[in-house]
Amino acid sequence: MNDANVKDRSHLWLTERTHDLEQRFLTGRRGRTEDLESAVRIFLEFLRGFESLDIEQPAVTVFGSARFKETHPYYGLARKVGKELALAGFTVITGGGPGIMEAANRGAKEGNGTSIGCNIVLPQEQKPNPYLDNLIEFDHFFVRKVMLVKYSCAFVVLPGGFGTLDEVFETAVLMQTDKIREFPIVLMGRSYWDQMQDFLRETLVPEKTIDADDLNLFQCTDDPKNVVRVIQARQTQA
Repeated sequence: MNDANVKDRSHLWLTERTHDLEQRFLTGRRGRTEDLESAVRIFLEFLRGFESLDIEQPAVTVFGSARFKETHPYYGLARKVGKELALAGFTVITGGGPGIMEAANRGAKEGNGTSIGCNIVLPQEQKPNPYLDNLIEFDHFFVRKVMLVKYSCAFVVLPGGFGTLDEVFETAVLMQTDKIREFPIVLMGRSYWDQMQDFLRETLVPEKTIDADDLNLFQCTDDPKNVVRVIQARQTQA
């Protein structure tokens, strides 16, 4: 077995071990020593993120699926918005993986901007995309989400699955509950989000599980230049 194969297998073993440790952490009651060990690992992961994300200029996080290929229209849309954000002076932050994340980071590089990825380490090895100036890898989804929110002044959301919905709604909850300021959440890919917005408006609002004003947390456009205008307008108001 050559050195490259040894290195690849070693990395896979470490990834699987980390995943196993997280599963055990989330299985319920454990001994105090085990929980303390997990708490220390989580603290160190937060600390590494804080030290690694030294961002001076305003940053925008772009959410979206890892599954869209380069030929998909949503990939092209994310690439365009990444470029427009960079040209406007924003650092572009994504989850660091393929698909929409890669497209936004790629656009940022094409706009001569700063491109950052906060990747998640998974057994399936979600590989970082090649368009990153700075890559930080995390073991825990919740630590990664804190970093994606903490350093951003706006959020651009393209089509995605469970992970994207988790990210956008957790961000909305933080704004709804005044845990963070109300930054723009811009949805791109209007037809993809139409039924979700109908559900919010026609079901949640009448049932009073959200207020009608909560719908204003979301704005929708498919124009990358308009995304920048929306973000800049909110910065002017702040």
